[in-house]
Amino acid sequence: MADYKHELVGDHASILSLRRLIDRVAASPARTVLIYGETGTGKGLVARMIHRASARAAREFMDINCAAIPTSLMESELFGHEKGAFTGAVDRKVGLVEAANQGSIFLDEIREMDLTLQAKLLSLLDTQQFRRVGAVKATSVDVRFIAATNKVLLSEVAAGKFREDLYYRLQVVALNIPALRERGSDVLTLVRHFIGRYNALYHRNIKGLDPEAERIFLAYPWPGNVRELENLLERIFILEDDDVILPQHLPDRILRTVRSGLAAVPPAPAHIDSGFHVLTEAYQRRLIETALERAQGNAQGAADMLKLSRHALRHQMIKLGFARS
Repeated sequence: MADYKHELVGDHASILSLRRLIDRVAASPARTVLIYGETGTGKGLVARMIHRASARAAREFMDINCAAIPTSLMESELFGHEKGAFTGAVDRKVGLVEAANQGSIFLDEIREMDLTLQAKLLSLLDTQQFRRVGAVKATSVDVRFIAATNKVLLSEVAAGKFREDLYYRLQVVALNIPALRERGSDVLTLVRHFIGRYNALYHRNIKGLDPEAERIFLAYPWPGNVRELENLLERIFILEDDDVILPQHLPDRILRTVRSGLAAVPPAPAHIDSGFHVLTEAYQRRLIETALERAQGNAQGAADMLKLSRHALRHQMIKLGFARS
């Protein structure tokens, strides 16, 4: 079986753990998988990795964006319909569920599925049977359903926007894709990966980031995650001529965010009456923790991000109780 681990680029512990989980889930008989992750983290990529690493790899992988198909058409798209089932149904249509028999279906943005259709999906998950629109007899299928969302589904259940029974049915196996800002120096690993890809695609020879650009890439929180990073790098390949990526190649919004310190400053704490010195120390501790996390525990890398010498960082860590002198 082909090895698809290289598709999920990164060396952070969370990514290594995710790769192991993908292998376990793919090899299992689990018929439902739920993927959580912010927009742009790679939910579709993980879904495809699960399919390709499974015994279903030779069969169809159907990719359905639940937000992109109008509610009025979604049932027919999923389950198909019989000839004459409704106005315009001039022929029998095989739905995506039936077409994916013995394969996998990826239901992206599952939260956007209509509540009525959620009930029909739950029935299909429980029985592995469905009826085409207008059909009398049920059709049996063997399909793995991989659903994804960037929402907190339990909160959507509490708000009455998602069926509780479907939530628990999907939640049997759940994977979480970390946001890019939580993956430390994986930002630079991904930069190297995409530079290699676009050097080949655009016949360029960009060597990498200059030191200041590297600092900015590490400090920026990447709200659009891997997708934002990749799109930015491709834009640079198209518009810029230098053989290294420089700060002036980056959009103003990124430069403003990093240089104003907005990327690191948290909201004012609720316990502001704790006193200035207590709060200041708590904020300093959080800055150091964040820098160490992004540098994957490398003290020199954290010091560089904070523009401190390694000695000064160690002094602050001892002062704040990170280590003993």
